[in-house]
Amino acid sequence: MADYPKERKLPRFPDFIQLIDMASESVGGKILFATDDFFAPAENLIKSDAPSFKEHEYTEFGKWMDGWETRRKRIPGHDWCIIKLGIQGIIRGFDADISHFIGNYAPRMSIQAANLTEDKLQELPERGIRTGTAATPEELEAIAQLKSEHWNYLVPMVELKLGDPGSSHNYFPVTSQQRWTHIRLNIFPDGGIARLRVYGVGQKDWIATDPKEPLDLVTIAFGGICVGFSNACFGHPNNMIGVGSAKSIADGWVTARRLDRPPILENDENGILLVPGCEWAVFRLGHPGVITQIEVDTKHFKGNFPDNCKLDGCILTTQEEEDMIKQKWDLPAHKWKPLLPATKLSPNQNHLLDSLTLELQDVITHARLTIAPDGGVSRLRLKGFPSSICLLRPRERPMMRFSVKPGFRANL
Repeated sequence: MADYPKERKLPRFPDFIQLIDMASESVGGKILFATDDFFAPAENLIKSDAPSFKEHEYTEFGKWMDGWETRRKRIPGHDWCIIKLGIQGIIRGFDADISHFIGNYAPRMSIQAANLTEDKLQELPERGIRTGTAATPEELEAIAQLKSEHWNYLVPMVELKLGDPGSSHNYFPVTSQQRWTHIRLNIFPDGGIARLRVYGVGQKDWIATDPKEPLDLVTIAFGGICVGFSNACFGHPNNMIGVGSAKSIADGWVTARRLDRPPILENDENGILLVPGCEWAVFRLGHPGVITQIEVDTKHFKGNFPDNCKLDGCILTTQEEEDMIKQKWDLPAHKWKPLLPATKLSPNQNHLLDSLTLELQDVITHARLTIAPDGGVSRLRLKGFPSSICLLRPRERPMMRFSVKPGFRANL
């Protein structure tokens, strides 16, 4: 008799951590308010780098900590802060990282969220240098206008658990399909959290866009997402559609060296390497549309850039995408429309390329970047114009699914 699976446990590294951190300071996240910043300010929560620890460093207020840490509470209530997301959209999960907070982490927390328009935001005092301070009566009065205690709960009160002191993550998946702009982090009653990562995908107000201005339809900030790939040895393809320029090789898509490369490499008459294999990544656009310009950036990739790349597009319904994910993207060849033929690439360079759809004007919902034989790309931009074909697809999209191989190292 077959054994039935027991209660499902979350993997050590859930899929959602491959998405963008919507609250990070690197994408415009901002701390609007915190009840207390005595030992360390809340701004540390949204730093883009990993938390560090300096064993013998102290400030005039106590032990130096790389995170948000409040004083030991001696009055009624609990501590909380409000974060404005740098990228507004759908949240897939949280990581409450309490690394290095061995005897002073917050024992419990909850997270609430709201979708606020600019006219609902009150003018809040600039926070400035906060270490050693608590919120003033004026700040408390101003923040009360947002009525954040009534925001929707995405994570109810839960206990935080300390694992490896130097790498202690608490992951919380989110199933909400709503668009969020702000979150409220509650800690009970006080203590510290090193980093709060808010993973998800952007959701843009497409109705308000200028129809004459081309937009990057694949960027993760507008809802683009990788839905399949052949190899991701050192960096996930979602990195390519991230915000801003790549900071390093770790901020791009990097594959392993293919083992089917010929012992001696040769070129064809166009200078393209003659190799049997390739690597690929498929993206669902944030909005269906016509791609007019393609950017393939190999910044930082000097000795491991691909020899060449090509780009294809297609139209898929939600159900067809689901089927392709199950079939590992074994899509019939006639479905793909060429957007860019095999094009030679150079190291450490942003390649600006015209799409073939300048003539064909083909609308697509998905794009496939193919690189040969292997290597790394830091950024992919697909600029064009959104199309009303989006009405063919339901509002709610399927949850993302990744096939993460053992040993995969997500570069976030």
